[in-house]
Formats: sequence, C-alpha cells, structure tokens
Amino acid sequence: MTRILIGSDHGGYNLKNLIKAHLEEHGVEVKDYGCYSEDSCDYPVIAKEVARNVLLSGDRGILVCGTGIGMSISANRFKGIRASHCTDTFTARMTRMHNDSNILCLGERITGTGLALDIVDIWLETEFEGGRHKNRINMLELE
Repeated sequence: MTRILIGSDHGGYNLKNLIKAHLEEHGVEVKDYGCYSEDSCDYPVIAKEVARNVLLSGDRGILVCGTGIGMSISANRFKGIRASHCTDTFTARMTRMHNDSNILCLGERITGTGLALDIVDIWLETEFEGGRHKNRINMLELE
C-alpha cells in the first residue's frame, strides 16, 4: 500500500488526527485533505476531495465525521467508490474481503478511539477475496 488519503469534517477532526498519527507511526504515508481545525465545515466538500483522489490514485481513503454516515453517503455518490461505514472489527474485515471497500468511514461521536484504531488496522490488513465477490462488484459498476 502506498498511502492513505484521509479527511474529516469538524465532528471527526480529533479522531482523524489520531488515526493519521497512528498510521504514520506504522510507516504509512498519509495525505490529509482537511479539515484542519474544529471550525465548522461541510462534510460533502471533504468527502468529494478524498473520493475523487482515491479514484485518480488507486489509493484507499479514510473519512471521519461525527457519525460516519454523512461521509459514507457523500463518498458513495462517486462511481467506483465503495465507502463503508464501520462500527466494529467484523464489518471492517468483511467489507474488505467481500466488498473491496476503498474508503473506510468512521464516526468520532460513536466509536471509541481504541476500537477505531483496531477497525483501521483490520481494514488495512484485510485483502479482497475476489472470485464471486468480484462478479458482484462488477454488477454495481454497470449502473
């Protein structure tokens, strides 16, 4: 993996920074698309930047807001993006294995820091299984 593209709104700012530091401590290059303070901002703007750049670069992304829901809705508007809102390690693993998720969405207000970092680690370490799952992903791209 070359790098992770990361972004948040003000509701996910603190968790985004913790995830960024965690990844960098483990040698992962991180490109931060904002926000850069706790000042109120619009999550669709950040989600759009990360989603577009995931599509352009082939890297994976992480988006954080208060719940993770707004970011996942915004990112999934882009053809080729499979943004997954995860609140536990099982869904993080399965969304990579079966859905080839390319953006992980987390909620700072609903997921504790320790669990969030575990979710990130599992999501990054888990490989896509392909096979019948690839056929299903291809069906999504026909829309």
